[in-house]
This record gives sequence, C-alpha cells and structure tokens, in this order.
Amino acid sequence: MGRNSTRSWLGGAVTLSLLALSGQARADAASDGIARANAVVDQHRKAPEYKPAGDAFDIRAVAKGKSMLSIPNTSSNQFLKGIITREIAVGKEIGLDAREWENQGQPSQWLQGIDYAISKKIDIVDLISGVNPAVIEPQLGAAKEAGVKVFTSHFYDPSQPANPLLAGDLPVSFYGAGVILGNWTIAKTGGDAHVVIVKTEEVPPTGPLVKGIRDALNQNCPKCTIVQEINAGITEWGTKIQPAVQAALIANPTVNYVIPIYDSMSQFVVPAVSLSGKEDSVKIATYNGTPFVLDFIRDGKVEMDIGESLDWIARATIDGYLRKVAGLPMPKDIGVPFLIFDASNVASAGVPAVPNAGYGDAYVKGFNQTWKIN
Repeated sequence: MGRNSTRSWLGGAVTLSLLALSGQARADAASDGIARANAVVDQHRKAPEYKPAGDAFDIRAVAKGKSMLSIPNTSSNQFLKGIITREIAVGKEIGLDAREWENQGQPSQWLQGIDYAISKKIDIVDLISGVNPAVIEPQLGAAKEAGVKVFTSHFYDPSQPANPLLAGDLPVSFYGAGVILGNWTIAKTGGDAHVVIVKTEEVPPTGPLVKGIRDALNQNCPKCTIVQEINAGITEWGTKIQPAVQAALIANPTVNYVIPIYDSMSQFVVPAVSLSGKEDSVKIATYNGTPFVLDFIRDGKVEMDIGESLDWIARATIDGYLRKVAGLPMPKDIGVPFLIFDASNVASAGVPAVPNAGYGDAYVKGFNQTWKIN
C-alpha cells in the first residue's frame, strides 16, 4: 500500500470513528433526556403532602363577621366552579360569608362584581384564576379606596409581578405544570413527541405554562417538536377549538400529542381527535384535574391530567387571604401540589370522578391544625 493510500485509509478510518462517536453522543444525549423526563413524571406520581403556609393562627377569630366575593373568569368553567363551591363550604366551617359572582365571561360583568362588592361593603374580593386585574384597574382603585381588599389566587405564575392595585396574590407554578406536560410527552413517546398546543393567550399564566412545555422539549428531547399552537379566547372555546384541532391533525400526520393547557378545553379536543380518526395515534395530556376530564381518562379519551385538589386550592386561598387580613405574612405561593392522574390511578378519584378525591385527607387535618380547629 502506498503512502498516499495509507493516508487516505487512515483519514477514512478517523472520519468513521468520529462519526460513530458523534452518533453515540447523540444517542446518549437522547437517552439522558428521556431519563430526566421520566424522573419528572415519577416525582409527580407521589401522594401529595401538606405543608403549612406559616404559623398557626385562629382562623375563626379572623373570619368572624367577614365576607368574600369570588369572581371567576366565567361561571361555566367547571374547574373554577369547583373551587368556589369548596370556598363557600369552607367558609361555613370557619364563619366566613363566601359567595360567587355569577358571570358569562364578559369583562363588563367582572366590573359589575367589583361595584357590587364596594356597594355591599364586602371585605374580600377573590379574582379566582382568570380575571385579569389589568382589565379592571379603575374598579380596583375604587375598591382600594373603599377598603375592599382585592386578591388574585391561582392566576399569576411566580415569575410574573402582581398588579400593584391588588391587596395580595397567591401564584401557582404554571411554568412547572408546563414542564410536567412536556416531559410526559417525551417519556411516553421515547423522545419522539410532536405536539399541538391549545392555549388562551389573553390569560397571563398561559405564557409561563407554554414556556414550561417548550423548555422541557428543548432541554430533554432534541427530536421533539411543537407542530402548531392554537390560540382560542375564553369565549371562543366552544366554537374555535374543535375545528382548529381537527384541521391541525389532518394537516400534520406526524402529530402524536395534543396538549390543551387548561383541561376544560378537553371537551372540545376529544371530539376533534375522534372525528379526525386519530384516537389510536394521538393522545391528550392536560392540566387542572377537573372531574369530567378524569372521567375522560377512565373512558380512554384523555391519557393524562395534572390534578390539583379543588378543596385544597379553596382552603389555601382562604388561608392566604385571611393571613393578610390578620396582618400576618402572605405565603409566597398557593402551595398546592400537583398529582398526575392517568389510567393507573384515576379510579382513586371516584367513579364517576368527584372533586377532591384521590388526594387523601391528611391536608384537611393539616389545615385544621394550622387554623387551631380541634
């Protein structure tokens, strides 16, 4: 073999070796990403634990004679309805007059709710998970002048500054929920997820939640893609989501996951997947833990839902607000843990699913101890 031939052979061998090493490195990176994704999923399968938000206090003494009006972004949202129902029930336990301002998602109706609270001298207004304070700032200013404390709960992500006209807020890690959703799709597809996201951009926590999905895919899955993001306003869910998802699935045959980021959207995503003939190849993963969506899991129509106990949210919300009323420090966040529901554990939520089942009752005992209730 001549010198030039030897050099050529050695060069080719080195190139092949480098290519092999590069391919192995990519395979190792993909494998490591899948392992990290599985670790995130496993972490949120564990039974949630109660942790007090602060020092124990006599909540009944603080609640006595106080009233609270909860204003959801729309009363048709079953997740929010469930929280408010529990707020009213917990209010009766501790002597807080809690009630709901019924509305159909119109900003003018939210304004009327604030005006009502001012006229009736309500002590606390609870903007629960969806009413954007920026839309009603003049009324927030009027409420502050009138001595009405307006709070938000389950609305901001901790990364987002709260509106300065609020008396306080109890954020939740929407970003963290997005990270779980993204990693779920990675784990379940072996690192080959191709996702359609359904979102509502007008709601501020949507940004951090979607960022969590993106970051999970970028960090742990080089092959995974977000194929399309579908934006539907709150009042458009019933008319826009189903045809938009159906069109996306037909146009993009590689899609294997749809993520409606708030699970009440699922009622419109499920028929879109079915009508597209994609029930076997396209799975649905979502967030909130609303009972009818847990029933979808049991029926095989939704694969996974990140749940939060609505009763736990209600208790944590009241706890945080009344701490502020009592002059105590408010918690830095709502402190309600996430729990993954899928086919393996959804029966724990009841058949049919009921609010608050599947989380145990240790947290109720924990709150009662924190509140000095025997």
